[in-house]
Amino acid sequence: MIYPPIYRNEWKHEITPMDLRILRRRLSAVAAKDPHGPDGVYEIRSLYFDTPGDRALREKIDGVNRREKFRLRCYNKDFSLIRLEKKSKINGLCQKENAHLRWEETELLLAKDYGWMKESPSRLVREFYLKLKTQALLPKTIVDYTREAFVFAPGNVRVTLDYQIRTGLRSTDFLNPDCTTIPAGGAPIILEVKWDAFLPDLIRDAVQLTGCRTGAFSKYALCRSYD
Repeated sequence: MIYPPIYRNEWKHEITPMDLRILRRRLSAVAAKDPHGPDGVYEIRSLYFDTPGDRALREKIDGVNRREKFRLRCYNKDFSLIRLEKKSKINGLCQKENAHLRWEETELLLAKDYGWMKESPSRLVREFYLKLKTQALLPKTIVDYTREAFVFAPGNVRVTLDYQIRTGLRSTDFLNPDCTTIPAGGAPIILEVKWDAFLPDLIRDAVQLTGCRTGAFSKYALCRSYD
């Protein structure tokens, strides 16, 4: 059975170091820390793909209503667990699909050896193969950052605090743990709040900050600004 994709609400805010400390304290009191990292904290590395004409980047900057982007992602530089992710946005709602890739598959992908992908049991890998071929998608840049994550079961809420954002400039050496990255754009701190049908008042109140408004922040766009 094929289930329809689930689209989620998403808020993004650029916050201050003081806001970070306030939110960390508030969220620790009302939500659980993400179990996937020590004390809810982990390192994320992403490698973003785009067309030769930077379609995904331009659509993000222009605020196109319906758009998508593909990336590779790993956590804490553990390359035994690599994910291919597709993030879609429609009418302000977000949806993410993912598939696991082995190291060897990722090496082939980055070497532009795509033959294995068309026979993959993963629908997402086969879709990515088609778009690599028809849209000439290419790896563009590495984005590294630290994430603190909190979860709250009602509403399937996930709140993340992202900081120490770093860009690989034009580096695409995703599998190299020693790949050099530099702080991006003053290394802003980003609050993200994601939920399904409703956002519980307890979380809504916890993330309220004076003078903080929802924005359209993109780590990919920030890190591409150095091109």
